[in-house]
Amino acid sequence: MRPDAEAIAEQVFTALADPSRRGILAELAARGPATATDLAARLPITRQAIAKHLALLTEAGLVTAEPGERRRVRYRLRSAPMRVAQQFLAALARDWDGPLGALEDHLDRSTRTDP
Repeated sequence: MRPDAEAIAEQVFTALADPSRRGILAELAARGPATATDLAARLPITRQAIAKHLALLTEAGLVTAEPGERRRVRYRLRSAPMRVAQQFLAALARDWDGPLGALEDHLDRSTRTDP
């Protein structure tokens, strides 16, 4: 994995580590762009906490801030960083497939030869 892709994946995984941030992302995915105030009305998190989480999600590239009406900022999901993280996980899974398959074969042979 390229160093820049590695950094992007690291930011995504750091952002996804917090359940509140996952909730914010799920809400944006389900209902589309929203302001911090909109999200605070829908989630059991204060508006101030949501604003802090949105700043980290923006830094990770998972959301983008766009101007709305009356100077309100709306946040929209961005999928590109998530795709980078998915590619990292897919590569990791491929690396595990061979050893896990070999272990499965070994265990199958062991079970057949045991009395």
